[in-house]
Formats: sequence, C-alpha cells, structure tokens
Amino acid sequence: MTEKTKPTSGANETTPAIIMSDVSKRYSLGQIGYGTLQADFQSWWARRLGRDDPNSKVTSKAGRGGFFALKDINLTVARGETLGIIGRNGAGKSTLLKLLSRVTAPTTGTIDIYGRVSSLLEVGTGFNLQMTGRENVFLNGSILGLSRAEIKENMDSIIAFSEVEEFIDTPVKRYSSGMKVKLAFAVAAHLKCEIMIMDEVLAVGDAAFKKKCFAKLRETASERDRTVLYVSHDMATVRELCSRCIVMDKGRIVFDGATDDAVRLYEELGSSHRV
Repeated sequence: MTEKTKPTSGANETTPAIIMSDVSKRYSLGQIGYGTLQADFQSWWARRLGRDDPNSKVTSKAGRGGFFALKDINLTVARGETLGIIGRNGAGKSTLLKLLSRVTAPTTGTIDIYGRVSSLLEVGTGFNLQMTGRENVFLNGSILGLSRAEIKENMDSIIAFSEVEEFIDTPVKRYSSGMKVKLAFAVAAHLKCEIMIMDEVLAVGDAAFKKKCFAKLRETASERDRTVLYVSHDMATVRELCSRCIVMDKGRIVFDGATDDAVRLYEELGSSHRV
C-alpha cells in the first residue's frame, strides 16, 4: 500500500483519491502461537515456503485453515467524493476501512492512496482516564493525525463544540460516557486531511448532539476536494451524505452505484438473511 502525490488529470477526467486493485485479506483460524520459539519458527517457515503448517491441527489444503474477510476488491474513489459503504455485520466493511487506514495490510493486491488519511473508526480511542479533558485533546488529536500546532489553533473551537467547557480541566475518569464521546467527536471533527474515513460516528451522544455532529459531517463532506468514506447502518444518514454507495456481502462488493439503489439492495439482503 502506498501513499502518493495527487495525480494530474485532464479537464474531463476524474482525479482518484483511492485505487484498490484485486485486494484480498485472509485471516488464519486457530491458535496464534504454539508456546515455543521453535514451533513458531517452524510454522513461519512453512508459510513462507507455501507448505502446510506442521503444528496446525487443520491443514490449509483442506481449505479450513483460514477465511477471506475480503476477496477480489476493485474500487476507485474520486477526489472530493463522499462514498457510502453499507452491508450486514460481518460483510467486510470494517476490514476494508482498516486496510485503507493502514491498521492492517492486504494479503494480495495493491492499494494506492493519494493524500493524507485520517480515520475515525472508534470514537474515543486512546483516551487516558487519568488525564484531563484538555490533555486528552492533545493526546487524541495526535493519534488522529493532528500536529500540536493544529491542536492549539483549534483548541477553543474543539472545547466549544464538545459542550464540556466546564469540565475540560477535570480528569476524564470523572466524565460520563456521553461526555467522553462528545469530546472525542469534537477532536475528530477538526481533522484536516484530504481523505476522511468514518465508521458509525453518528451512533453517539444525545439527539441534539447527534444533530450537531451530522451538520458538521455534511460541512466536512461538502468541502472542496475532501474525500469521505462513510460506514453506517443508519440508511437515512447514508442517503443524506452520499451520492454513491457500495454494498458489501461476504467480503465482496456486490453493488456499486446510486445510493437509493444500494439501500434497496441492502434491505433486500437483510430480509433474505432473516428468512
């Protein structure tokens, strides 16, 4: 996976932000380690040579030693586009986002990314309960890719958006779960990047705060040249934010097109699996 400079394009061409070519992600099933360095080395060497793991009770030849969380993904996302990603639980959405966020690497295929990526996969990741809210803004902002100068520049705006001004210098361990979520989203809402990846970020806080978050997301998505990948089970927000949407099922993209058509297919797939 590579991060590249933005490619140039002609007047009638679309500039890509992300290109995924024949991408698959395979996970092994069973025990990760065997208790001894010798056995772990034997297993690693066997995999490197393409042979069966001598320490595994299930051989790869039987096809039962692993599974593909993603299989043969080909996807191009244009710069400035807001793409919805929907599918049932276990369809491969989170794995796709983890690959694009460099949390993990593809087993096969290539991923080209043109621009700086910021990911909001789990609101509040990295909060230290012993630190104050203000200190956690610096910590969480750094994790999400903001520089210290950017955090300082946006500190007042982040605190105001979070609605926890009164408690910003209080240890986070004394915050309610809702207060933590508000502060975490406030930090994420001020990310400055070319590509933003968001997973179920509106499933947080009270109704009034959700409305404010949604308005901020619409503002973010409408910014010129900002590419947004948005995963959600809330079809109303997907319809509102995204003009294009992909539907995932069993690790594959089964639809790529207009959002209304994608939502209909998603609902049909949900109904068929409930029967």
